[in-house]
Amino acid sequence: MTTAKTVDLLIVGAGPAGLFAAYYAGFRGLSVAVMDSLSEPGGQVNALYPEKEIFDIAGFPAVRGRELVERLLAQAEPFGPEYLLGHRADALERVPGPDGREEFVVTSREGVTVRAGAVLITGGIGNFTPRPLPAARVFEGEGLAYFVRRLEDYAGADVVIAGGGDSAFDWAHALHPVANSVTLVHRRDTFRAHPATVSAVQASDVEIITNAQISAVHGTGAIDGVEVSTTGGAVKTLPCQKIIAALGFTANLGPLLEWGIEVTGRRHIVVDPAMRTTVPGIFAAGDITDYPGKVRLIAVGFGEAATAVNNAAHHLDPAQPVFPGHSTDAPASV
Repeated sequence: MTTAKTVDLLIVGAGPAGLFAAYYAGFRGLSVAVMDSLSEPGGQVNALYPEKEIFDIAGFPAVRGRELVERLLAQAEPFGPEYLLGHRADALERVPGPDGREEFVVTSREGVTVRAGAVLITGGIGNFTPRPLPAARVFEGEGLAYFVRRLEDYAGADVVIAGGGDSAFDWAHALHPVANSVTLVHRRDTFRAHPATVSAVQASDVEIITNAQISAVHGTGAIDGVEVSTTGGAVKTLPCQKIIAALGFTANLGPLLEWGIEVTGRRHIVVDPAMRTTVPGIFAAGDITDYPGKVRLIAVGFGEAATAVNNAAHHLDPAQPVFPGHSTDAPASV
């Protein structure tokens, strides 16, 4: 059964930029719904690195991904945004509004319909799917994970991590004080991770096996060991109860490609300095956007979200200025 909702602004994407946009829209007096295909708010931060410390957020010398999401939710909470989690934005219909200007009806794959005067897309990299680890696929949810949600879940375990990028090394660095043992397996002898993190892991007691891959996983119902095969033909058996497949992921914009907005490389949405897309009334902010000089950082996404919301407020009511005034001028209760 389709459920219909009407708001001033629909935000598609509940990552950091989308959550900050929910706050800012509330500050501008707009009613807001936030739609995201993931079942929890936080987008890629919550799904990919909730326990990782982030060092480039203004005002925070360091903040864990999970804490950042919690603070963003608390910031928006006084304005009562409605979260439609586990709903992937699917079809978009452009309809005439009561004042003659165009409005939008977005229907999720799961059957919720939202009518909004403006839409803000903050979908990060779009829909993303982890790359599988074929040898361990039957153990998904039974010892095989693609993301580390809670470090304590790995306490005392023998952990094998497959991958050579930032996520693999970040999790190796974070887990080695918690786990009984950590082994990192990478098919090459060079790494894509940040050099400082690589050096920190190399200086720890994490075992790094290069030019190798996980070729077999042992266990019935739960993992109790893995075989690692090197390119030279050697096979090593390791104790293991937990595997983390940090092999990257595939991403695409999915149904957004059918919304009539200009995109580049089928991955990024073209915007102007006001964060307007090529469809009037549809805005975008965060990693999903593209323009000359674009820098894909959370810190940049926050500024783009504020720019997009303020211009959306003016689009919804041209009598409203783009500049909202300073938050310090607002009543203390706001």
